[in-house]
Amino acid sequence: MPTTTPARPRVIAIEEHYWDAEMAALFRGSEAARPGPLADSLYDLGEARIAAMDAAGIDVQVLSHGAPSAQKLDGPEAVALTRRVNDRLAAAIATHPTRFAGFAALPTTDPVAAADELSRCVETLGFKGAMLHGMAHGLFLDDTRFRPIYARAEKLGVPIYLHPSLPHPAVTAAYYDDYAANFPTVVRPAWGFTVETATTALRLILSGVFDAHPNLQIVLGHLGETLPFLLWRIESTLARPGQKRVAFREILTRNFSVTTSGFFSTPALMCCVMELGIDRILFAVDWPFADNAAAVDWMAGVPLAAADRHKILAGNAERLLRM
Repeated sequence: MPTTTPARPRVIAIEEHYWDAEMAALFRGSEAARPGPLADSLYDLGEARIAAMDAAGIDVQVLSHGAPSAQKLDGPEAVALTRRVNDRLAAAIATHPTRFAGFAALPTTDPVAAADELSRCVETLGFKGAMLHGMAHGLFLDDTRFRPIYARAEKLGVPIYLHPSLPHPAVTAAYYDDYAANFPTVVRPAWGFTVETATTALRLILSGVFDAHPNLQIVLGHLGETLPFLLWRIESTLARPGQKRVAFREILTRNFSVTTSGFFSTPALMCCVMELGIDRILFAVDWPFADNAAAVDWMAGVPLAAADRHKILAGNAERLLRM
C-alpha cells in the first residue's frame, strides 16, 4: 500500500519588516537608511523577498513598517503621509495576496486620526492590526492621549503590536553612552530596545487601559521583552502592602501575546509556554534583521507536541489575526 506524506504545516511569520521609500527618507541620525544588503531587503516587497520565504518554508509574512515608522512624524502632513504609506503597502499585498498581510502604520501625532486610519486599514484595506514603535512624540504610549487608538483596536477586534525603537535620548546618555561606541547594539537589540518596550508594556498595564478596554489585545516581540521571565516577581512584589491593586498576571496572560521574533532560544520559549500558555505565543522571524531559515529550523526542533508547534507556527496567528 502506498504511503502518504503529511502536508507541511503552514508557517505564518508576523513581525517582518519593510521600508517605504517616502517614509524612510525622513529618518535621521542612527535611524536613517544606509545603502547595502539590509536596506535592499527592507525596500523589497517582491520576488526576492518571496524567494527568501520559499527557501525557508514560510508561507505568509505579516508586513510592518520598520522603526520608527510614523511615531516621529509631526504636523498636518503626518496623517496624509501615513495614509499614502499604508495604501502602498496594501497595493504590495494585493500583488501577492496569499503571501503577504499587513499591520498598519499610524500617525500618532493625531490620535483620533490614527484611530480612524486604523479603521480604514482594517475595514477597507484588510490589514490585521497595527504596529507602534517606541515612544511617540516624547510620550510613552500609555499616555491617555493615545486612548482613542486602543479603543478603536478593541472595537475592531485587532491587536496592536508594540515594537521597539530607540530609547529616550536622556536614557541613552545616562545608561549607554559609556559603552555605545564599542558595543553599539547595547543601545538597540542587545538591551536598550528590550528595556524600553518592556517598560511601555508595564506602563500600559499600570495605566488602567485594560480596565477601560478589557478586550484590547497587545503583541510583544522577542518572546515578550523579558516580561514572561519576570512575571512571578512583578506579580508578587506589586501585591505587597501599600500598592494599588493591579491584576498584572491576569492582564499579561489575557491581553498579551508574544512572538519568537529574533529570539530563537528553546529555554526562553519554554519559559513563555509555562508562564503564558501555548495559545499566547506566535511565530515571527524579525526579517531581515534575523534569518528566516534559522527561525524555521529552530522551531522544527523545539520539544513540543505537533499540535502545539502548529499553534505557534500558524494556528494562533490565524485566530488572533483572523487569517
